[in-house]
Amino acid sequence: MPLTFEELQQQLRPAWGALDVGTSDGLDPEGCDLLVVPSLSLDQNQIDLVAGAHHYEERQLFSLISLRHPAVQAVYLTSKLLPDLVVDAVLELLPGVPASHARRRLQLFDTDDASPRPLTQKLLERPALLQRIRERLRPGRSFMTCFNVTPLEKELSVRLQVPLLGTDPGLGRWGSKAGSRELFRRCGVPHPAGSALVHDLDALSEATAALWEAHPDLERVVVKLNEGFSGEGNAPLELGPLQLAERSGGERRRLLRQVLEVLPMPPPQWQQLLVEQGALVEAWLQGGEALSSPSVQGTIHPGGQVEMLSTHEQILGGPNGQTYQGCRFPADTAYREALLRHGRAVGEALAQEGALERFAVDFIARRFAEQWDVQAIEVNLRKGGTTHPFMALRYATNGRIDPVSGVFHSPTGQELCYVATDNLCDARLRGLLPIDLIDIVAVAGLHFDPAELRGSLFHLLGCLSQYGKLGMTCIGHDAAEASRLYDATAERLMQGAQALRRHPHPGTR
Repeated sequence: MPLTFEELQQQLRPAWGALDVGTSDGLDPEGCDLLVVPSLSLDQNQIDLVAGAHHYEERQLFSLISLRHPAVQAVYLTSKLLPDLVVDAVLELLPGVPASHARRRLQLFDTDDASPRPLTQKLLERPALLQRIRERLRPGRSFMTCFNVTPLEKELSVRLQVPLLGTDPGLGRWGSKAGSRELFRRCGVPHPAGSALVHDLDALSEATAALWEAHPDLERVVVKLNEGFSGEGNAPLELGPLQLAERSGGERRRLLRQVLEVLPMPPPQWQQLLVEQGALVEAWLQGGEALSSPSVQGTIHPGGQVEMLSTHEQILGGPNGQTYQGCRFPADTAYREALLRHGRAVGEALAQEGALERFAVDFIARRFAEQWDVQAIEVNLRKGGTTHPFMALRYATNGRIDPVSGVFHSPTGQELCYVATDNLCDARLRGLLPIDLIDIVAVAGLHFDPAELRGSLFHLLGCLSQYGKLGMTCIGHDAAEASRLYDATAERLMQGAQALRRHPHPGTR
């Protein structure tokens, strides 16, 4: 009789959770088998917003840090077969283990399907492939890790009879906008004023009017789809020009409904999503002498132990300034301790609900004179844009973070920082092959140097030639050096791409 999802999750061991964040504490001599399913399992409308979506499956290659333990084997699944250069570039960063030794313990499988659909959906359509994958995994000694967990991943876990290190999608409400606000209230974590979840325009206009009436100094609010991703389900709404104070309650609601009906929400069919998943309205935090968007990331190990992993300054952009573009590590010292404290409180509440593995909390920080006001705005119950850069840092340096200060140190005690992005995108990069990129960066001396513990690491190389887009993590000994490396690498890539159109080899320029 096949085991249920819940029965499979009971097989998870605390040491496997430690392995997924780069340590092998408590792992027994027989080791384990790691199955990586880096599926971008999102609403199809959200996937359609991501150029080269299936190439984002490369981001979890840094999970292969677990292969530095010689008793660990790994199976990595993708939509299309990964080029050797992409895989080898990651394995060669493993400290203390020859890349060839790690490569023998790694098995790659692909669906040979580049369509813009979740990888997990493609896998479930291929029972023969699933059987071959299952034959590579040791029963009772295997676990599965994903970018995010949906009913698709839950079904895959049961079909393969492999426990999934991740939160049951039945608990997904805690990663929604409304669930996040409930967690913040429960934990006493400061957060902006906002409304309950609503499912139609009339109720949304009522919620917006009521929020303004309770806070008549509000100049702007933000409307959030309950399951929006990476800022794509958020839209700001300017209240100042509407002169709400000069209108009656009924007039306010009618005017707000008219404005909301044409709200430029990133998902064009957002009113349908409003009905399906709901939305809420929240005060837009502004003012102060400085403003930033920090986040904190943690993990919940099997057994419920909460470990705080990292803090970041998020780099936001896009039409509404709400879309994640990249990050800086670590977050500002002025409020880093508050981020870690609030993150731990949320993590412990999530652990009580039965959540597992990665979670992150996004904040808005505002400075008034010498004081910072830090307020939480949402919880993410999945890996995210700050996950793989931090794994790259762990992978490449073999260092550790101080759980109190949030500072990352190499084994020799050197403090390390980075700037990272998934969205270095420029038309000049189109047509550039991954091997060309490596040539350009190596000639410029900007590639990561394991002896110096500084330089640039790359991911999303599959997007490079077609979309002129890639990701990179630039590591330095302080924040200023990391920023200089980022700027220098980006500039050198643009120059090198143009030069390659005139010369066949970087060394001939």
